[in-house]
Amino acid sequence: MSISTKYNPKEIEQKWYDSWMQRGFFHSEPNPNKEPYAIVIPPPNVTGVLHMGHMLNNTIQDVLIRRARMQGKEACWVPGTDHASIATEAKVVAMLKERGISKKDLTREEFLKYAWEWKEKYGGIILDQLKKLGASCDWERTRFTMEDDMSAAVTEVFVDLYRKGLIYRGVRMVNWDPLGGTALSDEEVLPKDTMAKMYHLQYAVVGADAAITVATSRPETIMADVAVAVNPKDPRYTHLHGKKVRIPLLGKEIPVILDEYVSIDFGTGALKVTPAHDLNDYELGQKHRLPTIDILNNDGTLNEQAQLYVGQDRFAARRNIVKDLQEAGLLVKIEEYASVLQTSERTGAVIEPRLSMQWFCKMDGMGKPALDAVMNDEIRLHPPKFKNMYRSWMENIRDWCISRQLWWGQRIPAFYLPDGSFVVATTASEALVLARQQSGNEQLQETDLHQDEDVLDTWFSSWLWPISVFNGFKDPDNKDILYYYPTNDLVTAPEILFFWVARMIMAGYEFRKEMPFKNVYLTGIVRDAQGRKMSKSLGNSPDPLDLIEQFGADGVRAGMLFSSPAGNDLLYDDKLVEQGRNFSNKIWNAFRLIKGWEIDESLPCPNQTAISWFESRFNEAFVQIEDHFSKFRISDALLAVYKLVWDDFCSHYLEMIKPAYQQPIDKGTITATVKLLENVLKVLHPFMPFITEEIWHELKERKQKEFLIVAPWPKKDKFDREIIARMEQVLQVVGAVRNIRNSKNIPNNKQLDLYIKVAHHEQYEPFMAIMRKLANLNEIQFVEENLDGAISFIVAGDEFFIPMEGNIDVEAERERLTKELEYTKGFLNSVDKKLSNERFVSGAPEAVISGERKKKADAEAKITAIEQSLAAL
Repeated sequence: MSISTKYNPKEIEQKWYDSWMQRGFFHSEPNPNKEPYAIVIPPPNVTGVLHMGHMLNNTIQDVLIRRARMQGKEACWVPGTDHASIATEAKVVAMLKERGISKKDLTREEFLKYAWEWKEKYGGIILDQLKKLGASCDWERTRFTMEDDMSAAVTEVFVDLYRKGLIYRGVRMVNWDPLGGTALSDEEVLPKDTMAKMYHLQYAVVGADAAITVATSRPETIMADVAVAVNPKDPRYTHLHGKKVRIPLLGKEIPVILDEYVSIDFGTGALKVTPAHDLNDYELGQKHRLPTIDILNNDGTLNEQAQLYVGQDRFAARRNIVKDLQEAGLLVKIEEYASVLQTSERTGAVIEPRLSMQWFCKMDGMGKPALDAVMNDEIRLHPPKFKNMYRSWMENIRDWCISRQLWWGQRIPAFYLPDGSFVVATTASEALVLARQQSGNEQLQETDLHQDEDVLDTWFSSWLWPISVFNGFKDPDNKDILYYYPTNDLVTAPEILFFWVARMIMAGYEFRKEMPFKNVYLTGIVRDAQGRKMSKSLGNSPDPLDLIEQFGADGVRAGMLFSSPAGNDLLYDDKLVEQGRNFSNKIWNAFRLIKGWEIDESLPCPNQTAISWFESRFNEAFVQIEDHFSKFRISDALLAVYKLVWDDFCSHYLEMIKPAYQQPIDKGTITATVKLLENVLKVLHPFMPFITEEIWHELKERKQKEFLIVAPWPKKDKFDREIIARMEQVLQVVGAVRNIRNSKNIPNNKQLDLYIKVAHHEQYEPFMAIMRKLANLNEIQFVEENLDGAISFIVAGDEFFIPMEGNIDVEAERERLTKELEYTKGFLNSVDKKLSNERFVSGAPEAVISGERKKKADAEAKITAIEQSLAAL
């Protein structure tokens, strides 16, 4: 059989993925004879394409699901996508613009037709990309948050919560995205550090030749001012109590109000009160019963109520009003200061605090069981450091603004009567019955009712995901939901711990009276070498598909996990995936070496010690690997496998058993080695599925369904600590001999003699053949005295000697040692001077003095060793 000299992932990855799919290995059905293991994918947006964060997150999920599948569990990984209201609507609007169509010219139904067209064309791209990574999702279960059943669940939940009094409609200060034209929840707002300007404006005092200076960062909103507030204890403004001032440029009179909320030490101590455009001002306005003047349109332009700069964008209006204030002599000064700008997560637009009629979901009642579940570890966060962040958010939770002024999404099931009142119902026909009851008007028809134009926040569908993917609302007792729910593990990013995770926990307890999952693994953020978050705008994110093309899916998977402990950011470097590719090549070359040996069945097995050692070493490592998995230290689990494969199997074990050049190997050794390699492939498979499946099938003939993907996961077994410790000692000896060869320029093919001074030589006798082979030794003897004319070294208290006669140039070695002795004596002299300096010893920290004393002891020991070596020469 011809085996490729280089591992070529392009030739095998699609082959094995197709084989797994064709044989249904990814598909899962409830099986009462097997333990369920379920993961639901964090549904990526239908607008999305694979990025580095997806790569890390889905690699971890695939590692967990593949391991569970091999453990014999009924493993179910449910994939799907999120309809992403804001992002998708923006994409559709852009598509229409390219076709010369404006959303304003379309009816809702026409727009949605285009939106579905866009979704069908582009919405599955990211899932297809995940297949390139090797994601073993149950693709037959793929869900979409706007499927009919999923949307029906959202409507049902809205109606249920409304009837429980947990959903209400009202005017509140919300985060308004002028670019998206919709309200946002607090969690959809991203703070950005920036430098801003503070404008100091003069407000003339009515009836006096005086003015008060007010500082604001938003001069374009002064037309919406309804008061100026000062602290009643501020002596600077006592004379203004009960007075009025005029808004600059506008000339409108507004009162001076007194409130201890105003900080005497901040700014000028005088605060403009603009209830329609600032949350704190709104609360101040409510307290003092002040009017509210909203001067902004939905798109961020100024409306008629502004009176000035009508129709101008808010930032254009700011530039113009600053210019006009300067010309009018009403701008005292401008100061720059560090500020935090609130921006839309989806569009990047600067958020506008705005009073708006919206729908809200009460969080207090649902929040408590969700908080308790995490704090008492019923649901475990990995790493647990996120518990404090979770608690802080949950203890300060605010009502959730769930309405969005969009067309793409689940429409709010509220129906308005002609008199402006409304009913909430799952269907229009049900709404008609309720409307007739509520109004007492039996003549009402469905055409008299008008459904709310808004849609629900995308998260209002995805918080139901672990239940709705198993049709838990449509049929609460169906076999899927009863078998797979609660799911086992959730893998997601810390930035959506509140957006999504906390809300899913709330929904789980609210609608099924139990948790939605048992563990939450929180990945870190993938950053570049400079620590910046990877993003398209910075141009610092490689294309994951290009990486897979260049390094292979296995190399990329391993590379991403080499340095990504849970909850800690991953500083990405191409060297990581290069290391992953090199690991693939190392495994491939080990396989090629084994397959290249000719077998002679007549030969006895001379390698039992090596075989017994690696069996024990594997079992020891497997206990460590399982411990890492139990603690969700996935990166550590991979590193343990990496060390087992690279160091123990490839670098040590194969070298121990390798036959001499062009010589055959015995049947017993090759049989044991294939079995050992199979176990290695099993623990490596969840991390690197393609290359392991390829080698598994190339090692020997397999039955039709005897695939590695469903091979039994190894079980913990006993291991011999003594043989592991002894072999570790032997390998240190081999390493020391090799170091002496390197330092003395002794060729590797020249055999050396080794003499061992040890009390109990029986501990080395089983390993003599291995030592001879790995260190290329001729004679190994045990001695009771030191050996003259030899270089010595010590391992674990035992002394070893290598005779140098005939192996080195004595004069050259004497010259080298003499120079090293002179240097070391000089170094010792400088340390002695320091330690004899009374000022140094009395003034330096104890740790520094201890360090110098250690240097002295080390130098003295080195001098003794060099002098002994010179004497031996």
